[in-house]
Amino acid sequence: MSKAAKCLGIHPMTRRQWAGKIPFMWVGRERRFSSVDVENMKRGSASSISRPRREVLYVRVSGSSGQESSLAAQEEELRATSTGEVVKVVKDRGSGLRENRPGLNRVLAMVSDGSVSVVRVTHEDRLARFGVGWLKQLFAVYGVTLEVLHPKKSGGRDELLEDFVSLVTTFAGRLYGMRSAQARKRLLAESGQCAGGGDAG
Repeated sequence: MSKAAKCLGIHPMTRRQWAGKIPFMWVGRERRFSSVDVENMKRGSASSISRPRREVLYVRVSGSSGQESSLAAQEEELRATSTGEVVKVVKDRGSGLRENRPGLNRVLAMVSDGSVSVVRVTHEDRLARFGVGWLKQLFAVYGVTLEVLHPKKSGGRDELLEDFVSLVTTFAGRLYGMRSAQARKRLLAESGQCAGGGDAG
């Protein structure tokens, strides 16, 4: 598999997604490909291979509750402009600065297992506030594309201000959480000392 992919100049995962396009035989637990078939594919057959358009629609709101209308509006807009099979609509609640989001994790799992060929969002920041470029590169490894219905306009003052506020809010929240944890720990320690002192008396 890896040698055939290297010969074709593609990622092994992409070769797996083309399973059945090149004849193969099993040798133990490995797939073996004829060098003739690989060369034929290399000479131009690869360009004729097209994966079915299977879309996952990703919608997100920042609040942990409410904003149902925003989620519904995003989904409706994406469905209305869909040109393939909508495999799943994934919904998330939480800041776009959070890396560990349940919905985003589901999207990444679908990308990696080859069940979708396109990830669609209304706006780039619905997927992530920062690091979208890295996600695009990761998707590309698996032969998946990211489509943004309303492309981002770079350099806008309002957009930069919004990003700045998001960063400050996120770090302030984390700092507050750290302080709260330290305060709880201190109170528990002090209450333990008080209890210990009472027993000693």
